[in-house]
Amino acid sequence: MSEGQRTPIERRKLGAMLGATAVVLVTVGWIGWSATCPCDRTPGGWLFGSVSAEAVHDWSFANDVPLCQIQVGRIPYSINLNCMATPAGALYLSCSVCSTKNWSGVVLENGNVRLRLADTVYPVTATRVLDSGELDRAWSARVAKLQVHAEPPINPPPPPDAERPDHWWSFRLESR
Repeated sequence: MSEGQRTPIERRKLGAMLGATAVVLVTVGWIGWSATCPCDRTPGGWLFGSVSAEAVHDWSFANDVPLCQIQVGRIPYSINLNCMATPAGALYLSCSVCSTKNWSGVVLENGNVRLRLADTVYPVTATRVLDSGELDRAWSARVAKLQVHAEPPINPPPPPDAERPDHWWSFRLESR
């Protein structure tokens, strides 16, 4: 056998080492991606942070955080979203033309999601709101929050008396 040829055992060992290296690189890359995203409009994976064991009944503190991050699906997929609490402390997520977005379809199929506010992750149930009165309360909470947390001129806040568009969806979030 010449010097450049490998035995079947050596080839299997080399293949196993290359396979293990690929698995480690993909795992490290996924963890790094999950640890830093979602960022801006780039989705992330698993949401890291301390997990709250307590049920939350008053989500008013969510209005102090510019964006919420939610994790949906069996293969973790996370994104940044507007979330807002009403004066009574009910928490909502919202989106424009939500029927075209992947995450909302996943939530409609399985409302068990994870929500991260600052460095804390909350297991919650997301339920689409269909009642127009509740949709108006969620919209009003959104408009009020954006008066404080909008980023003009890129994302100017809506006027305080803005009416809720018909294509606007909201999801109510409740601790589970």
